[in-house]
Amino acid sequence: MPAYAFGSQRQCWQNGGRKNCIDTDPVFRKMEADMHNLAVSVGEVNADRSNFRYGVLPSTPMQYGACPTRTDFQQRVTEPRDQVKGAVARIYFYMHDRYGLSMSRAQQQLLMAWDRQYPVSAWEQERDRRIARVMGHSNPFVTGERSWNLGMRVKGAGTMAQAIRSEPVQHQVSGGYASSSLSPVIGNRNSNVYHLPVGCPSYEKVGTRNRVEFASAADAEAAGFKRAGNCR
Repeated sequence: MPAYAFGSQRQCWQNGGRKNCIDTDPVFRKMEADMHNLAVSVGEVNADRSNFRYGVLPSTPMQYGACPTRTDFQQRVTEPRDQVKGAVARIYFYMHDRYGLSMSRAQQQLLMAWDRQYPVSAWEQERDRRIARVMGHSNPFVTGERSWNLGMRVKGAGTMAQAIRSEPVQHQVSGGYASSSLSPVIGNRNSNVYHLPVGCPSYEKVGTRNRVEFASAADAEAAGFKRAGNCR
């Protein structure tokens, strides 16, 4: 999903474009760096695609040698190769759902068709697992936890917790707080709660299999975790 597609729905973009969003909007920076939305691409194909919408281009000749992606510059439409159409759809669903974005009815219908026609592959599942180990959450449209319905209400979890600031963990000392980047916030995949390094008795008790690390409590909450009830 191009930066324009999600950035143009943020106020920061209206006030200065991408540079202003990078400088002033933590949510935009999260969207721009979201690993679920990042993929290796041929430079020429990526540049030509620009911020065009997706569509079907049966009469457009192939332009990129053995790569069957097609681009119509007059219509500003790109059709990706069949092998990635389902993945493209599920990434778009994820980005719109996580960051509370709007999508046209026509684009929803097209991506829903691709999602049905090209189901999740073994590699797509493996990619999702690898990214989840880094980011702390999966793409629920890949795991099957969520499915896209026309006009569905998006969650917007990635916009919560005061613009999801990646603040360092705070340690209480002498009535105040000292910052430390050495001790992560620990989440438990099984219980969907998180534990702080100070004030949470179960911090060291989360098993490796269920353990997810976050840079801050805000990041954990943005991923759908809640603070453990026994934290002081």
